[in-house]
Amino acid sequence: MDAQEWKDAFGFICSVEFWRMGVLWTLSLIYSYLQLFRQTLFSIKSKTYSPRCSPSSIATKRPICIVTGATSGLGAAAACALSREGYYVVLVGRSVDLLSKIASDIKEQSGDACVKAFQVDLSSFKSIWNFKREFQHWLSDMNMHCSVQLLINNAGILATRRRVTTEGCDKIMATNYVGAFCLTKILLPLLQNSPIPSRVVNVTSFTHRNVCLLLFSYELHRQVKLVEQSSQVSVIAVDPGAVKTNIMRELPKCISQLAFFTLRLLGLLQSSEEGVCSILDAAFAPPEISGVYFFGGNGRTLKSSPLSYNSKLAKDLWEASSDLFIELQLASGHTT
Repeated sequence: MDAQEWKDAFGFICSVEFWRMGVLWTLSLIYSYLQLFRQTLFSIKSKTYSPRCSPSSIATKRPICIVTGATSGLGAAAACALSREGYYVVLVGRSVDLLSKIASDIKEQSGDACVKAFQVDLSSFKSIWNFKREFQHWLSDMNMHCSVQLLINNAGILATRRRVTTEGCDKIMATNYVGAFCLTKILLPLLQNSPIPSRVVNVTSFTHRNVCLLLFSYELHRQVKLVEQSSQVSVIAVDPGAVKTNIMRELPKCISQLAFFTLRLLGLLQSSEEGVCSILDAAFAPPEISGVYFFGGNGRTLKSSPLSYNSKLAKDLWEASSDLFIELQLASGHTT
C-alpha cells in the first residue's frame, strides 16, 4: 500500500463507524451464533421450509418476486435461486450494466427462466415512485395479474463518509431503511392483492446495529394484521450472518481484507451462495410464519435484541417514517 492508503486506513480505524461496525457488529454476530449453539446443545429442534407455492397452482401463472440490490452478492444469489423455483423474478438495482449481466446469467442457467430488470435508486423517492408506475405498466402490458407475491428488501450500502441525497436524506439511511420503507408502503396494495399469501422479507445484517429494519419489520407485521384484507401478508426479518459481498468496497482495501480474513478464521464467513440459504428459508416459510427473525440457515429463528421489540419505539419510528413518506410524496408531486 502507498502512504495515502495507509493514511485512509488509519483514519477509518479511528472513526466511530469502524468501532460500531467492526467491533459491535462482530460481537453481535458472535452472540447470535452462540445462541444457535445453545439451541443445538439443548436439542432445540430447528425447522426447514420448502417452497410454499408452485407456478402451476396459482392464478398468476408465475408468482412474482421483487429483489432489491439484485446486481451482486446476496441479491443476485437470491434472484437466481428464486428463478429456479419458478418465480418471475424482478431485478431492482442502480446499475443498468450489472442488471443486464445478472438477467443474462439467470437465463443462461435456466432456459425457461422469467426475469425483468428495472433501474431504481432506492435512496431516491422519485426513483421508487417511477419504478412503481413502470412496474404496473409492465404488468398490464404482459397481461399479468396486478399483484406481487414476494418482496425481498435486500439493498444496502456501507459508506465511509456522510452523503446527502437530492431529497435531503442521509444516503446510508435513505438506502438501507427509508428506501425499503417507501418501497414496501408503495407496493403493499399489490401484495394485498395477491391471490395467494404474499410476503415481505427484510434482509438485515450490517443495518442490524441500528435496529431500524427490525423495528419496521415487527411493526409492519402488527400493522397488516390489524387490517382484515392484509391478513395474508406476512413479514419476516432475516440476517444471513457474515457473507463475503462487495458491501465493503468503499473501505480501505487492507481493512476489508483483514475483516474477511478474521471472519474466515473464525469459520463464520460464507459465500453468497451459502448465505442466501437464510433468505430462502424466510421466503419459503409457511404463510402463518410472520413477525419473526431468521438467522443462520436451516429455518432457524432467534430472538433479536431487546430494543428491537420495543413496541413504542417501533410505533414512533413507523409514524415518523410515514410522515417522511408523505413529505417526500408532496415534494415530488406524487400525492395519490
